Amino acid sequence: MRSFLAAALLALALLQAGCGTMPPAADAVRLDAAPRIAVVSAFQPELTLLLGRLEQPRRHTVNGVEFATGNLQGKPVLLFLSGVSMVNAAMTTQLALDRFRVTHLVVSGIAGGVNPGLHVGDVTVAQHWGQYMEVLAAREVAPGRYQAPAWMKDATIPPYGIFHPRPVEVRSAARPEIERRFWFDVDPALLATARQVQDLPLERCDPDRRCLTRTPRVVVGGRGVSGPAFVDNAAYREYTFRTFEANVLDMETAAIAQVAYANGVPYIAFRSLSDLAGGGEGENELGTFFRIAADNSARVLLAFLAAWK
Repeated sequence: MRSFLAAALLALALLQAGCGTMPPAADAVRLDAAPRIAVVSAFQPELTLLLGRLEQPRRHTVNGVEFATGNLQGKPVLLFLSGVSMVNAAMTTQLALDRFRVTHLVVSGIAGGVNPGLHVGDVTVAQHWGQYMEVLAAREVAPGRYQAPAWMKDATIPPYGIFHPRPVEVRSAARPEIERRFWFDVDPALLATARQVQDLPLERCDPDRRCLTRTPRVVVGGRGVSGPAFVDNAAYREYTFRTFEANVLDMETAAIAQVAYANGVPYIAFRSLSDLAGGGEGENELGTFFRIAADNSARVLLAFLAAWK
């Protein structure tokens, strides 16, 4: 017992002295010296069109994640897949920041539509992103009635059943003390550039001639939310729109936004609606229209890069 305690105390002393630990992220080996705009997508079809346009491509692999450097629209870029989910998105984004000179983070991909005024194929460029499924599961104090603990002072957002959404804890280089925050704002200058391309014509048919009933459009501004669930439920979609006034929901962007905030890196996200998160008639639309949505998001991103001074 004494030897175990001595070993534990020694380990603690080494940690406090900064010994016996992995090198900090700042000491990680850079794989590329050029300052680059990182373009992040969750899964392969979202990145296909962009990879096909990449000039002077070069591949790098870290921890099984493939990164591609090159140029898009005359801009030096870094393209990679985050993987689906909040954890994958945060992990791979931080990996990119540690191993490459990333000046900006840009997300491109598909998402579920929440705002009933938007339609499949529309491309959203939200101004704020939050983690709407960071929750407390409340105690049932009476049949069908749930109550958050009295000490939970930040349970101010209307709940969905037992689930009370909460802000997340975050630190940053600029503010090393812990703060609690729900919304992470995109960079104002990037958002202003996105407004320059909001009249870009979008496709309503895919290569197999599956077509939408209306021509999609670009919508700049508003809110987006992210969480660890694929949502295909009309009631939860309505709650999300009513509570957060969200245009769109996905499973990655708010995690990337938090990593961007912590590292002081400007970010923006382009998300095209592949489905209505349970708000449409019949089966979920993702399997039918994800190609149109993914390519429309990529087209808006390319126009955005071209307009970026």
